[in-house]
Amino acid sequence: VDSGTSRAEIFELLIKLKIPFIDVGMGLDRDMGAISGTLRTTSFSQESAQDLMEKRLAPLSDIPDDVYKNNIQISELNALNACLAIIKYKQLRGFYVDDNSYYHTLFNIDGLNCVGENGKN
Repeated sequence: VDSGTSRAEIFELLIKLKIPFIDVGMGLDRDMGAISGTLRTTSFSQESAQDLMEKRLAPLSDIPDDVYKNNIQISELNALNACLAIIKYKQLRGFYVDDNSYYHTLFNIDGLNCVGENGKN
C-alpha cells in the first residue's frame, strides 16, 4: 500500500480483528541523480500491534514529494523488500532462526547494512 492514509485504515482493521501482519516500506531520496534510502520491514504481532502503530514506525499519512511515486525504476528494491518480509514471516513460523527477534528492521541501501529493533535494544 503506497498511500499512508490507506495504510492507517488497514492497520486499524487488522489490529481490531487481532490479525498479525508484516508491513514493508521504503524511504528514498534522490541526491544529484542517485537514489539513496532505507527499506523497512515491520512485524506487528497480535500483542504488540497497537503499541507499534502508535510508535509510527510505518508512515500513516501520505509523504509529500515521495521519490518512490516518481515512477522510478526500482524493481530490485521492491523484490528485496518482499524477500525481507518473507524471511521475517518464516522466522516467525520457525523455519529460519531468529537470534535477535527484531520486529522492526531497516536495510540501508547506501551501505548495504541492516539494523533492527527488538524491544531489548
